[in-house]
Amino acid sequence: MGLSDGGLGALGRSGINTRKLRNGWGWANTFFPPAASLPLLMDSVIQALAELEQKVPAANASHTASAWLLSASNSGPHNRLYHFLLGVQSLDAAELDPYPLSPELQGLTKAVAQHDVGEGREYGVVLAPDGSTVAVEPLLAGLEAGLQGRKVINLPLDSMAASREAGVTFPDVVAIAPDVKATSSPGLRDASPDVTTADIGPNSPDATTGCPDVQASLPDAKAKSPPTMVDSLLAVTLAGNLGLTFLQGPQTQSHPDLGTEGCWDQLSAPQTFTLLDPKSSLLTMAFLNGALDGVILGDYLSRTPEPRPSLSHLLSQYYGAGVARDPGFRSNFRRQNGAALTSASILAQQVWGTLVLLQRLEPVHSQLQCMSQEQLAQVAANATKEFTEAFLGCPAIHPRCRWGAAPYQGRPTPLQLPLGFLYVHHTYVPAPPCTDFARCAANMRSMQRYHQDTRGWGDIGYSFVVGSDGYVYEGRGWHWVGAHTLGHNSRGFGVAIVGNYTAALPTEAALRTVRDTLPSCAVRAGLLRPDYALLGHRQLVRTDCPGDALFHLLRTWPHFTATVKPRPARSVSWRSRRELPPRTLPATDLQ
Repeated sequence: MGLSDGGLGALGRSGINTRKLRNGWGWANTFFPPAASLPLLMDSVIQALAELEQKVPAANASHTASAWLLSASNSGPHNRLYHFLLGVQSLDAAELDPYPLSPELQGLTKAVAQHDVGEGREYGVVLAPDGSTVAVEPLLAGLEAGLQGRKVINLPLDSMAASREAGVTFPDVVAIAPDVKATSSPGLRDASPDVTTADIGPNSPDATTGCPDVQASLPDAKAKSPPTMVDSLLAVTLAGNLGLTFLQGPQTQSHPDLGTEGCWDQLSAPQTFTLLDPKSSLLTMAFLNGALDGVILGDYLSRTPEPRPSLSHLLSQYYGAGVARDPGFRSNFRRQNGAALTSASILAQQVWGTLVLLQRLEPVHSQLQCMSQEQLAQVAANATKEFTEAFLGCPAIHPRCRWGAAPYQGRPTPLQLPLGFLYVHHTYVPAPPCTDFARCAANMRSMQRYHQDTRGWGDIGYSFVVGSDGYVYEGRGWHWVGAHTLGHNSRGFGVAIVGNYTAALPTEAALRTVRDTLPSCAVRAGLLRPDYALLGHRQLVRTDCPGDALFHLLRTWPHFTATVKPRPARSVSWRSRRELPPRTLPATDLQ
């Protein structure tokens, strides 16, 4: 969602630029965050938390470090759910003074305390060590909800009567839950035995009173029971923002863009984050990353007995080697761990319930005033389906700007989509699998230099490269002809896994990405045909690629095709001949 027609506001008397933004909570006048003197890195946020934890009395539960940061922005928290569910509200100067931060950290907290988008930029986000961009506000909200033990709000039964009588149908949504779990953290699927419960009554008149009688057109599906409770953790992180962003007429099948990526001005000391789609909704990739991290870590905190780890220590582990030394419980695998925590049906009920709750909080959101329960159910179903399929069920892909790609040399050739083939490679050199962002990004730059400077190609040859760090790295991407499989570059995508897989196999996470999540998401997006054929590089070109061990495994995969006729050499263009990847590809980083 972009700016209002008003665009930039005038320079206020205080000397702070204002802008009028449309966010999930309605139109609001907000401030341009002041420039932070510290780089916008997760390490800087962890530094601020560590300093606060030294100054905030441990016995003062109302002034936890996460609550303090949520309250630190000039305009205060714009999410009504924070105040109602977490008790967080804007602190005045007298309350802030007892716990002063250094001037540098004060500037940082003002820059990241509130998430927003406007004029093609995203605010309130930081760069994490794994290369992902994370919105700080939903992360802090999840941490605070976890520290408070995940309150459960019982929805009043009388507000559900109309839904039961109308026989609301709730479309079934299939959860995509990969089998990687955060073994240190039990799932949200289980009922927590020690949650606190608060009942709310109808604070406002029926939201549909005086509204036109608009009937929702719902698909014929199995009826579902309306929600009876709201989980504070899911409400303040994912459910509220998912529901409000997807609020629209029930007859339309359109949905807001989900998971827009962006580019930092620099990676060493980032300050400005520019979205790749300037018309992005608030549900950017950075917001979804922060919200999912908030759910995962909030759930962990709610189940961890006292004394709990400090937030700075917990985040250092989560964005580092792994919580409690578990390499699977870190930010690199947030999608797998998040999918394992809650089912799509539970999330859909929580989105619906949160919208019901917002109808009863004053002032009622303008778009919620005339929404029937049937319409809210449809919004929740649409939002959950898109989130589970387009985000949780897809691999995380680092864009080219994230790994420092050089520009394409020449003019790229567009692909004619959808394609019918997926060609699997190994890089051979670099031979060791890359297990962290720094190494994987260096490998990408090294391979691109070799392909451009030594081979004379326009760019790195592969469409995508899969690391052992939980991420996919964009090469030529979905829309441009690659240089990976002689004579077949325009017919399929070339996907390489970093490493030499002659005798060993890649990690299970990397294999699952190539076998399942990457192609399934490409099929869903109309980029790859549903009946696509998966081939090893050696089936089309004289080469040992993708290595004996990996190729033998490929033969057991569902879309593997054993019989294929390579194109004759005479049909290959001069450019395609020139872009033949060598049998042994020396791509070692020479720096």
